[in-house]
Amino acid sequence: MYMEIATFVPVYQHLNMQANKYINIANLITLCRIFCLPFMVVIYEIPSIDIVSKSLILSIAFIVLAATDWLDGYIARRFNMQSAFGAFLDPVADKIMVVVCLLILLDIGLIHYWAALIIILRELIISALREWMAQIGSHKKVSVRYIGKLKTTAQMLSIPMLLFSPAVYHYFNSYHNVWSNIANFSMYIAVVLTIWSMMVYLKDALNN
Repeated sequence: MYMEIATFVPVYQHLNMQANKYINIANLITLCRIFCLPFMVVIYEIPSIDIVSKSLILSIAFIVLAATDWLDGYIARRFNMQSAFGAFLDPVADKIMVVVCLLILLDIGLIHYWAALIIILRELIISALREWMAQIGSHKKVSVRYIGKLKTTAQMLSIPMLLFSPAVYHYFNSYHNVWSNIANFSMYIAVVLTIWSMMVYLKDALNN
């Protein structure tokens, strides 16, 4: 029996070490961000909730989830929890969140289809590019750059503003045009940065 326990302990320790590579507080926060996104879709699809209430709920939810994007990164750096799994998972969570909200905005009619299409296609192209570069051992050539972070920031600012537009129209009608113009302008900036960052990544990949 003691021999069996002695044999089991190293195996348990090995499995625990492997699990710790993937499961930590920072990664759990990122996973929670992903798991919360379907609830945003469910809330939007509930017919008994009016568009103003949906606007309030979805915009607040987006802001909270976007804040967790900063939080998981801070925790990972502060407590030395950075991992390859976290580096993979965090941008995936961001992309899913952006795509989900873009589709909601598109269905409401608060965003032009071409803007949503450009952003979504960019994410697909860059994801495929990174996968290809990883297969040939050059994935670091298309690692996250400053322009990519700037693009993400612009998207994280413009999307909640657009989601909040119906609530602004209802509660602050006299300011709706100003709010709408600022929100749309922010989205146009996000689209420009989306195209620019894609060209930078493609240029890096081709040059290397």
